[in-house]
Amino acid sequence: MTTFWWVRHGPTHARGLVGWTDLPADLSDTERLARLRDHLPRDAVVVSSDLTRAVATADAIQGARPRLDHEARLREMHFGEWEAKPFAEVERSHPELARAFTERPGTVRPPGGESWEDLAARVQAAVDELAARHAGRHIVAVAHFAVILTQVQRALRMTPQEALGQRIDNLSVTRIRLGEPPVIGPINLLP
Repeated sequence: MTTFWWVRHGPTHARGLVGWTDLPADLSDTERLARLRDHLPRDAVVVSSDLTRAVATADAIQGARPRLDHEARLREMHFGEWEAKPFAEVERSHPELARAFTERPGTVRPPGGESWEDLAARVQAAVDELAARHAGRHIVAVAHFAVILTQVQRALRMTPQEALGQRIDNLSVTRIRLGEPPVIGPINLLP
């Protein structure tokens, strides 16, 4: 069985809707990064989003594991015109759309951005290709909050609202073994 070990990148300390904005991660907690590196399967391959915060986190936990090319489809949700803005500002500028975006995630898109369904389809295509290319292997995938939640949603057959209610901390691990039905390990495991 193919198992994904989803790791959320290190913290950025940014406030606001940070999707495709390319911010660095704070990777100063080297002890925690070492515990995380040691917790992950040694025979895994490592892949990350192409955003700096994910790439640097993957570099920090890779160890001797083989590294795959960065995968742009594992980027965080694209917030379009809302990118990097505090949600309070978004609510003032687009009150009805902002409310719909949070209360009914699915097809609602920020101006120039993508919906939850767009994100889930993008991520799912990447996951399916990675799983096919590395069938039966462990895959450490360093990605982002919403990216990981799309996979939790798929594995647990949740609605977008239910998935968004899950907690995914920075530098946490969510293990999902693909199959029918998929098996999900602890969500938000902090090594």
